[in-house]
Amino acid sequence: MIFKDRHDAAMQMIPLLSSYKNVDGVVLAVPRGGVPIGYDIAMAYQFPLSLLLTKKIGFPGNSELAIGAVSLEDEVIDDRFDISREYLEAEIKKIRAALKERQKKFMGDRQPTDLKDKTVIIVDEGIATGNTMMASIQMIRSKHPRKIVVAVPVAPERTAAKISGLVDDFICVHIPDEFYGVGQFYDDFTQVSDDEVLKLMKEAERKGHSV
Repeated sequence: MIFKDRHDAAMQMIPLLSSYKNVDGVVLAVPRGGVPIGYDIAMAYQFPLSLLLTKKIGFPGNSELAIGAVSLEDEVIDDRFDISREYLEAEIKKIRAALKERQKKFMGDRQPTDLKDKTVIIVDEGIATGNTMMASIQMIRSKHPRKIVVAVPVAPERTAAKISGLVDDFICVHIPDEFYGVGQFYDDFTQVSDDEVLKLMKEAERKGHSV
C-alpha cells in the first residue's frame, strides 16, 4: 500500500477513528510530519489540535540510538544504558530549550494541554523503531488521561506490536511485511516546513480547534 501524500493517509485513517467521534479528546500531532495528518483528523471530529513536543536523547557518539526522551516538563531515561548523569543533564537542558523555542514558534503563549481525563490521540506520519514514541507514551501516561490512542498510517510489525502493548488502542492503516522507512510508503513525502505547521496550527485556532 502506498499513500499519495499525508492528506491521503489522513483520509484513510479518519474512518478508523469513528468510535471516538463524541469523546472528550485531543489530537497530539508529532511535528512536523504528523501535523498535516493530525489537522485533518482534528477537523473531521472537531477535536482540539495540539503538538506532541518530545525529542529523543541520543546515545553518546550515536545520536540515532535513543536512550530516552524529553518533553517540556518530563524526561524518561532507559536505565539499560550506563550513561553519565552529566551527559544526560546536559542533553536534557539542551533539548528542553529547543522544545521551548518550538512551542513558542508554533503555539505562541498557549500553555501545554491538560490531558487529565481526556482521550489523547497521538498522530504521526508513521513509526519506524518506535523508541521515542514509547517514551512519549510513558510521559503522557503520567498526566492521567482517560485513554491513550496512537494512530498512524504505517508501522512495521514489530513496532506495532510494541506500541499496541503500551496504549489503550493502536490504529494503523498498513502494517507491511517489509519496512525500510516511513517514506517508502508515500508517493509524496515532501518535508513539512515550519511555516506549514504554523499555518495549520493558526487555522485550527481560527476554527476553534486548538488548545
